[in-house]
Amino acid sequence: MLDPANYNIIDLTMPYVEGMPGYRSEINTTVEKNGWNSRNLHFYSHAGTHMDAPLHFGASDQTIDQFEPDQLVGKAWVVSIPISVPQQLLTVADLGSVATGFQKGDSILLHTDWNQYRSLPKYRDELPRISVELAEWCVANGVKMLGVEPPSVADVNNLEEVTEVHLILLNGGVIIIEGLTNLNQIQRPEVLLIALPLKIADGDGAPARVIAMETKN
Repeated sequence: MLDPANYNIIDLTMPYVEGMPGYRSEINTTVEKNGWNSRNLHFYSHAGTHMDAPLHFGASDQTIDQFEPDQLVGKAWVVSIPISVPQQLLTVADLGSVATGFQKGDSILLHTDWNQYRSLPKYRDELPRISVELAEWCVANGVKMLGVEPPSVADVNNLEEVTEVHLILLNGGVIIIEGLTNLNQIQRPEVLLIALPLKIADGDGAPARVIAMETKN
């Protein structure tokens, strides 16, 4: 049985705060007036830390609520990639030794430290991009989940590119997680990844709570 005491548990999820793109809330009730506190929450389905369903880019009719639990849990490799230029293209070579040690059904988390820019325009406009080569490698090697820190795996300002990369991954059965944070807190190259999207019927995507479980020394 999995014992949480044997792991460092790292939350890879952004908090939803007022002012962030794609999210806002408003007071619905208060303790003083109604007896309890509650808020109405308004989300863009791809705001903050979120996951994409194949429906998002029309890869298939599969929606976010159709992911099975066993698709959302598993071993993940953490790959650190220094970013030196705007819109840096990420390639198979950036995976280093992971490209040879990877086994079908594993997942990959790309640590680029991009989350540090999430309050700046460059977070969206200069993000590091998954190359077609890397996307095709992920499909050919049976990557279960691919997680990145930027808000997208490809250039959101280039419809042709962002569509092509998403379609390669989604058509190939790779589950996409975008908008991760705190990858710098992971010390080991391998973790147990758990990524749970909100179970929204017919959803093209959804906010997700994502954690990494890292074995203690």
